[in-house]
Amino acid sequence: MFTTLVIVVHVLVCISLVVIVLLQSGKGAEMGAAFGGASQTLFGGSGGSSFMSKLTTGAAVVFMITCILLSIATRHGAREGSSLMNNVKAPVTQQQTKAPAQPQVPAAHPVSPAPAK
Repeated sequence: MFTTLVIVVHVLVCISLVVIVLLQSGKGAEMGAAFGGASQTLFGGSGGSSFMSKLTTGAAVVFMITCILLSIATRHGAREGSSLMNNVKAPVTQQQTKAPAQPQVPAAHPVSPAPAK
Protein backbone atom coordinates (compact mmCIF):
# COMPACT_ATOMS: atom_id res chain seq x y z
CA MET A 1 0.00 0.00 0.00
CA PHE A 2 2.79 2.41 0.94
CA THR A 3 4.75 1.62 -2.21
CA THR A 4 1.69 2.21 -4.39
CA LEU A 5 1.12 5.60 -2.79
CA VAL A 6 4.75 6.59 -3.30
CA ILE A 7 4.61 5.47 -6.96
CA VAL A 8 1.47 7.56 -7.57
CA VAL A 9 3.07 10.63 -5.96
CA HIS A 10 6.27 10.00 -7.92
CA VAL A 11 4.48 9.83 -11.27
CA LEU A 12 2.49 12.99 -10.51
CA VAL A 13 5.65 14.85 -9.51
CA CYS A 14 7.40 13.67 -12.69
CA ILE A 15 4.59 15.01 -14.86
CA SER A 16 4.51 18.23 -12.84
CA LEU A 17 8.25 18.73 -13.24
CA VAL A 18 8.02 18.37 -17.00
CA VAL A 19 5.15 20.86 -17.18
CA ILE A 20 6.85 23.35 -14.85
CA VAL A 21 10.10 23.26 -16.80
CA LEU A 22 8.28 23.65 -20.10
CA LEU A 23 6.32 26.64 -18.76
CA GLN A 24 9.50 28.46 -17.84
CA SER A 25 10.96 30.67 -20.47
CA GLY A 26 14.57 31.42 -21.14
CA LYS A 27 16.33 34.68 -20.26
CA GLY A 28 15.11 37.55 -22.43
CA ALA A 29 11.99 35.73 -23.60
CA GLU A 30 9.60 37.20 -21.02
CA MET A 31 6.44 39.13 -21.84
CA GLY A 32 8.14 42.47 -21.27
CA ALA A 33 10.53 41.82 -24.15
CA ALA A 34 7.59 41.56 -26.55
CA PHE A 35 6.58 45.16 -25.81
CA GLY A 36 10.06 46.59 -26.23
CA GLY A 37 10.67 47.07 -22.52
CA ALA A 38 13.23 45.43 -20.32
CA SER A 39 12.76 41.69 -20.10
CA GLN A 40 12.25 41.49 -16.32
CA THR A 41 10.04 44.56 -15.80
CA LEU A 42 6.59 43.12 -16.53
CA PHE A 43 6.33 41.24 -13.22
CA GLY A 44 8.79 43.41 -11.36
CA GLY A 45 12.51 42.89 -10.86
CA SER A 46 12.24 39.15 -10.19
CA GLY A 47 8.51 38.62 -9.69
CA GLY A 48 7.61 35.97 -12.26
CA SER A 49 10.73 33.88 -12.27
CA SER A 50 11.16 33.46 -8.51
CA PHE A 51 7.80 31.72 -8.10
CA MET A 52 8.55 29.29 -10.93
CA SER A 53 12.05 28.59 -9.64
CA LYS A 54 10.67 27.91 -6.13
CA LEU A 55 8.02 25.63 -7.62
CA THR A 56 10.69 23.78 -9.61
CA THR A 57 12.88 23.42 -6.53
CA GLY A 58 9.98 22.07 -4.46
CA ALA A 59 8.99 19.56 -7.13
CA ALA A 60 12.63 18.46 -7.51
CA VAL A 61 12.94 17.89 -3.75
CA VAL A 62 9.74 15.80 -3.68
CA PHE A 63 11.00 13.87 -6.74
CA MET A 64 14.30 13.05 -5.00
CA ILE A 65 12.53 11.98 -1.80
CA THR A 66 10.18 9.65 -3.70
CA CYS A 67 13.16 8.20 -5.60
CA ILE A 68 14.92 7.41 -2.32
CA LEU A 69 11.74 5.93 -0.79
CA LEU A 70 11.13 3.74 -3.84
CA SER A 71 14.71 2.47 -3.84
CA ILE A 72 14.47 1.61 -0.12
CA ALA A 73 11.09 -0.10 -0.59
CA THR A 74 12.40 -2.08 -3.56
CA ARG A 75 15.52 -3.15 -1.70
CA HIS A 76 13.54 -4.41 1.30
CA GLY A 77 11.05 -6.23 -0.92
CA ALA A 78 13.68 -8.12 -2.91
CA ARG A 79 15.45 -11.20 -1.66
CA GLU A 80 19.21 -11.37 -1.88
CA GLY A 81 20.26 -12.80 -5.21
CA SER A 82 16.73 -12.95 -6.56
CA SER A 83 15.58 -11.81 -9.93
CA LEU A 84 12.25 -11.08 -11.55
CA MET A 85 13.12 -13.63 -14.20
CA ASN A 86 13.37 -16.52 -11.73
CA ASN A 87 9.61 -17.18 -11.91
CA VAL A 88 9.31 -16.84 -15.69
CA LYS A 89 9.08 -20.05 -17.68
CA ALA A 90 10.90 -20.22 -20.97
CA PRO A 91 8.54 -20.19 -23.93
CA VAL A 92 8.20 -23.51 -25.70
CA THR A 93 9.00 -23.21 -29.36
CA GLN A 94 7.92 -25.54 -32.11
CA GLN A 95 11.43 -26.89 -32.51
CA GLN A 96 11.56 -27.93 -28.86
CA THR A 97 8.34 -29.94 -29.10
CA LYS A 98 9.43 -32.10 -32.05
CA ALA A 99 11.75 -35.02 -31.66
CA PRO A 100 15.23 -34.16 -32.81
CA ALA A 101 15.51 -34.92 -36.48
CA GLN A 102 18.18 -37.30 -37.61
CA PRO A 103 20.42 -35.83 -40.23
CA GLN A 104 19.70 -37.21 -43.65
CA VAL A 105 22.98 -38.65 -44.77
CA PRO A 106 22.93 -40.18 -48.23
CA ALA A 107 23.82 -43.83 -48.31
CA ALA A 108 27.43 -44.41 -49.13
CA HIS A 109 27.87 -45.77 -52.64
CA PRO A 110 30.50 -48.39 -52.74
CA VAL A 111 33.30 -47.26 -54.93
CA SER A 112 34.03 -49.96 -57.41
CA PRO A 113 37.65 -50.50 -58.12
CA ALA A 114 38.87 -49.28 -61.42
CA PRO A 115 38.99 -51.97 -64.06
CA ALA A 116 42.41 -53.58 -64.27
CA LYS A 117 44.16 -53.19 -67.57
